[in-house]
Amino acid sequence: MKLNKILLTASLLAGGLCANAQEEVTEYVFQPNWYIQAQVGGQETLGEGPFKDLFQPNVQLTVGHNFNPYIGARLAINAWSSKGTSKIFENRYKWRWNYVAPTVDAVFNMTNILGGYNPERLVEVDLIGGIGVNVAWGNDQAKAANDAYMAMSGLPNSRENYMLKNLWDGTKARFVGQFGFDVNFNVAKQVQVGLELMANVLPDGYNSKKAGNADWYFNGLVGVKYTFGPTYTKNVKTINVPCEPQIVEKVVEKIVEKRVEVPVPAKEDQMRRDVFFKINRSVISNTEMAKVQAVADYMKAHPNKKVVVTGYADKGTGTLSINLRLSAKRAQAVANALVKKYGIEKDRIIVKSMGEALEQPFPDPVQNRVAICIVD
Repeated sequence: MKLNKILLTASLLAGGLCANAQEEVTEYVFQPNWYIQAQVGGQETLGEGPFKDLFQPNVQLTVGHNFNPYIGARLAINAWSSKGTSKIFENRYKWRWNYVAPTVDAVFNMTNILGGYNPERLVEVDLIGGIGVNVAWGNDQAKAANDAYMAMSGLPNSRENYMLKNLWDGTKARFVGQFGFDVNFNVAKQVQVGLELMANVLPDGYNSKKAGNADWYFNGLVGVKYTFGPTYTKNVKTINVPCEPQIVEKVVEKIVEKRVEVPVPAKEDQMRRDVFFKINRSVISNTEMAKVQAVADYMKAHPNKKVVVTGYADKGTGTLSINLRLSAKRAQAVANALVKKYGIEKDRIIVKSMGEALEQPFPDPVQNRVAICIVD
């Protein structure tokens, strides 16, 4: 009877040691959204003149749509004026003209692509590229500069003698391609302020000169972006963290004619720790770092053992390429902590990550944001 009570108590104690812990995890669910943006700044036309001679004010109005956390599109209307200049016979000629340039652009949110979706970040960086049309007019100053040159030169009035061999008048439409980036700062829930830098390329002759290559102008803009409606919802989930193996000492009571204590040698078994991460993160929290320390302490006590660190990601969140990269970063974060923080030799650590089959060690997707450490 006494032996049965001891076994029952040991069973209840073992069950208590395996009670699952709970952890709160925040998930962000993206909502497609529209936005408008107003910007002001300056333009520099590429040419053989000083900056002050080719700089002009610039404005832009944009309407855009974000389809998902990574890709969006926008219609941008950029306008005001451009400048040209030329120096011949010690004389500096200058002229300006007006234009409006609507473009359709693709927008790639590089912050979310590389770091995972988190709408509560302070800063976001986008890559932008698109095509459109530049409609220019009001080139009278270029004609006056060319006429002044012709009068001074005394050459016959023919286009081959012009200073501006691609001189145009009236209204001229040209293809324009543009690419660049912007940096946006979240100042309120639906408001961003940002800086945009764009390079624009057009066919030769935009500035009335004949160069035999494409013409360029560069825009630097600052502005405000307002997003309509909610851009995301926030879900807080409580998950059960699976119990981890515990080392339990076994006590054996043996009744003989003479009571003796029979020592039971400690069994060196496999050790496992599961280091969990927040969504789209590879930084080890203080709570989870305690598990890494436990692995390090165990390895120091057993110098003949090695650890296999395998990183995983929730395949239901993000793309394949993002998950493969994220799982590798999680495993490497644990390996780096073992080496740099706790002094474990690199040759005792094997780093692995989920393959393209997207292995999922747990049925709950949230628990698959994990790096599993097995010491053997």
